[in-house]
Amino acid sequence: MTFRAPALLLVAALLVAATVVAVVVPPRRRAAALAAAGLVPVERGRTGRRVGAALVVLAMALLGLALARPSATLSLPHVGGTAVLALDVSNSMAATDADPSRLAEAQRLATAFVDAQPASVTVGVVAFSQGGMEVSQPSDGRAAALAAIQRQTTGGGTSLAQAIASALSSIVGAPVVVPSPDAAAGAGGGGALAGGDGGDATPAPAAAPSLGYHGDATIVVLSDGQDQNPDAALAAAQLAADAGVHVDTVGVGTAAGTTVTVDGFQLATALDSDLLTQIAQTTGGSYLDGAHDDVAAGVDQRLTTAPRPVELTGALAALAVVLLTVAGALRLARTGRLV
Repeated sequence: MTFRAPALLLVAALLVAATVVAVVVPPRRRAAALAAAGLVPVERGRTGRRVGAALVVLAMALLGLALARPSATLSLPHVGGTAVLALDVSNSMAATDADPSRLAEAQRLATAFVDAQPASVTVGVVAFSQGGMEVSQPSDGRAAALAAIQRQTTGGGTSLAQAIASALSSIVGAPVVVPSPDAAAGAGGGGALAGGDGGDATPAPAAAPSLGYHGDATIVVLSDGQDQNPDAALAAAQLAADAGVHVDTVGVGTAAGTTVTVDGFQLATALDSDLLTQIAQTTGGSYLDGAHDDVAAGVDQRLTTAPRPVELTGALAALAVVLLTVAGALRLARTGRLV
């Protein structure tokens, strides 16, 4: 506990001393005067009188402390933490089954999400295609995140595993490697997916890395869900879940789909909401349909705690008033008067 006006603690001590004198000395003088006159004082209500006196002294002590404006650092719940937007910029996001394109719709949804976040939430952006690429580190500013969202263009294939790995790298502050499903299932090795560098699969141990616990972090993936390796995406989601990170997914596009032209070839593409739903459910997150749901409101805000200084003046003063009220009620019941 700290005091904003510590010099007033001396006043508090004098106030308590004066109160002790006021509640102790008069009864003793009265008893001495009666004894000197040959009268024996009646010992009725001595316990109630002592309790009342103690309450008055305690109330004065609390009021004295309140004068010094005490404060304490308490862990208070608030909406906060880190949100990392993972924006799909693969070739399929050029499809026009969202107006004017899937990427443009994803950018609109991402911008609305960033604008809706309270100041206590730091926001980062990761753009991903076949390799995740960190664009904007999480920060409490919004300009960098909004600029990163708007400057994206389409290209490459889709790797949701890379997206989640890169977002986790932003959250934990170190490169994250997601073991491939084959490596995790077998004993003794296999391939792995490395997040944040956009490289190809590299050897890694079968055991999933320990990332610590980040219960105040959320990854929001905006994608059409078309992925070259769904098993790897689910393995990445499990790694996020083990770290306490929710992955909320937002589907962009339609189930009917359309075609896109890539290197002169027409390719069919459609929204894969099933995979996006599985990823979200693995981490305790939620799947949202970008065409119908309010993404900014639909993503679960993480409730966390943070140490904050809280002034206790009002609380101590209120408690002192309660104690004085109780002391007055005891005296009124014992003597029929307050003074």
